[in-house]
Amino acid sequence: MESEMIELGSSCREELVPPWLKPMLRTSFFVPCDVHADANKSECNMYCLDCIGPALCSYCLRDQYHKNHRVVQIRRSSYHNVIRVSEVSKFIDISGIQTYVINSAKIVFLNGRPQPRHGKGVTNTCEICCRSLLDNFRFCSLGCKLGGMQRDPGLTFALRPKTSRDWLHGSESDESSTPRKFRKMSPAMAIDGWRWSDDEGGRSTTTTTSNSPATSPVISYRTSRRKGIPRRAPF
Repeated sequence: MESEMIELGSSCREELVPPWLKPMLRTSFFVPCDVHADANKSECNMYCLDCIGPALCSYCLRDQYHKNHRVVQIRRSSYHNVIRVSEVSKFIDISGIQTYVINSAKIVFLNGRPQPRHGKGVTNTCEICCRSLLDNFRFCSLGCKLGGMQRDPGLTFALRPKTSRDWLHGSESDESSTPRKFRKMSPAMAIDGWRWSDDEGGRSTTTTTSNSPATSPVISYRTSRRKGIPRRAPF
């Protein structure tokens, strides 16, 4: 079934599908490495997107040949191959594919998991393998989206290029990695010489800004005390 879904996307335009995606979906993972079979933990659960070859083990990656290559790690969930969203979303657009949370990390399945029978209340299924899905998703895996591209010409794995607005304001991930105290403030937050900043406790405070040279504050030491009505001391 997995090979059939992959073949469905064979006629898709190549510019919409990266050259490494189909070979990766066909690759056998979690098998002993042919080169390092005698070593401990030589299970092949890595894939090099630049070499587009067989699965690799951790010892294979020590080879200088893969230095500076794009390598992703394949994991297992219920005997199915999965990949973390944080890894695969750097290289392809996974919109329309349902994500799952495993060990506190979002993942997507590599290939479909056919589900011919559904429970009561199921209103949405994968367009390729009929797996039950949430309402806002169309596919259950990378392979199913690849198969769906033959039916829907609007689907693509190509990442959306950043627009001028994205470059101007920065992406959410870029902003979240910068401390709030050092982020650039918008013009609306710096009107009339005042701007908002965050102190160490996370509370909003105000600070003043001025372009004029600093001058020493004028301090008056004159004090005046209002004289009251004279009172005679008691006898």
